[in-house]
Amino acid sequence: MFAFAVTLLVVSLEVPQTFTELLTAMRGFIAFAISFALLTSVWYGHYIFFRRYGLRDRYTTMLNIILLFLVLFYVYPLKFVFTLLVNQLFGFGTEVVLPNGATEPMIAAEQGPLLLIIYGAGYVAVLLVFALLYHHAYRNRAALELNMIETFDTVTSLQGWLLDSSVGVLSILIALIAGSDGVTWAGYAYFLLPVERTLHGLLRGRLHRALEPRPSTPSEQS
Repeated sequence: MFAFAVTLLVVSLEVPQTFTELLTAMRGFIAFAISFALLTSVWYGHYIFFRRYGLRDRYTTMLNIILLFLVLFYVYPLKFVFTLLVNQLFGFGTEVVLPNGATEPMIAAEQGPLLLIIYGAGYVAVLLVFALLYHHAYRNRAALELNMIETFDTVTSLQGWLLDSSVGVLSILIALIAGSDGVTWAGYAYFLLPVERTLHGLLRGRLHRALEPRPSTPSEQS
């Protein structure tokens, strides 16, 4: 399913027949690379969870199916958002040629808030599924025979997914409340991700180290 989602991200479905078409297709490379990286991070999170816990019950299977469905839904908004952003940043132009030869802007100013709401909804939904998966693992910590540190790491991961999703919720709220005037700030909200991840990582890392068993000193051994 992840491989199929990546296929939907490809720069061009057809091999360019002229150099001009090749250059046009190459304009989408940066947006493709960013989208691919984000999709890969979702795949990696999926991989890590099932390597750590290996749950195969009905609830986990249901959440896994929902996650794969959301990933496939998330592909097109993901690619559109970063294609639009890259075109604006590099001056590639934000107009597309329709089949009838007419040109039309990729997005109208009044459609900006709705785009960020759609993008944010997909982003939040994917992260909440991960949060539910880790919450399920935490509830089954006894059956999984998790030790104290493994349980702590499970809670840390759960908190991380919830914190990341809260940034998406903030972006959606800004787009809803401020409308077209708040589109820029709704996008800037995602720059909070490295901040909250760093702070959360530092705090939980310090607590994790405090839980680790300390090697005994020679005096204690004697």
